[in-house]
Amino acid sequence: MLGTFIQQTVNALTIGSIYALIALGYTMVYGVLRMINFAHGEMFMLGAYAAFLVLTVLVGDIGAAGAFALTLAFFAAVIGIGFIGVGIERLAYKPLRSSTRLAPMLSSLGVSLSLVTGIQILAGPQPVAFPNFFPAERYTILGGTVTSVQIGILVAAFLLMFALYTLVNRSKIGIIVRAVSESRSTAQLLGINVNLAISMVFFSGPLLGAAGGILYASYYGIMTPTMGAVIGLKAFTAAILGGIGSIPGAMLGAYILAFVEVAGTALLPTLSGGLLGTEYRDVLAFAILILVLLVKPAGLLGEPVSEESMVYKREF
Repeated sequence: MLGTFIQQTVNALTIGSIYALIALGYTMVYGVLRMINFAHGEMFMLGAYAAFLVLTVLVGDIGAAGAFALTLAFFAAVIGIGFIGVGIERLAYKPLRSSTRLAPMLSSLGVSLSLVTGIQILAGPQPVAFPNFFPAERYTILGGTVTSVQIGILVAAFLLMFALYTLVNRSKIGIIVRAVSESRSTAQLLGINVNLAISMVFFSGPLLGAAGGILYASYYGIMTPTMGAVIGLKAFTAAILGGIGSIPGAMLGAYILAFVEVAGTALLPTLSGGLLGTEYRDVLAFAILILVLLVKPAGLLGEPVSEESMVYKREF
């Protein structure tokens, strides 16, 4: 029993870490622009394809890639996707900043469909085997099995989340981003470079999403052009659950969602007498989204929005 508990806990932490990396991108964009970037799930997908492309160029035979090539491919891919995120913002979102909130959201849907279609044309719609970025070792801890892949994903995700937390809360660019998130017009009047802050958000968000895509593809050993759709929606659910616009909330929501999914996968067949299988774990995820929106729309750590706060933060 203890071994099963440890194993399922590590499984939940692994999946939750990947969800958290993607959810952070959603919550950062919303926190600064009050916009839902529906193309963010495709940054997750592009990360895996970009890493695969870099490995193909570096070593040719993906299976023969060494630690140096894998590390280089990881950093080259995530940084490259970060710059792609900045480019997408400049082309598809920046011209629409002064319009209604609906316009950039619709634009992000168009970007999402374009990216998926483009990858399907260039790489084909079929699933592609993805290399393991970590040594395939198994360890037994108190009866539970933990793999080196899971440990690697946890370490990489925690380092990236800590780096983001430090950047936002302990650096000059972080102060600028937080100032712009409070009020773009006031920040601009104070001489703050609003475009720099927004570009930083659209660089770091896709970078984290791409890292999540590489870790996810490495964990499951496969990538597809549509892999960002469901995972992106789950990460969006996690961001809403924790309180969209809150960085700690996005992390908390991601881990709660992952634990519910893993627990549901393990318990549903037993509790339902085999009537409900593991395929219903996605139903659990979106049922949580509906429940949160009904009971606590601001999320667990989100700031409740009142008429007074809307008047106070309105940009004239």
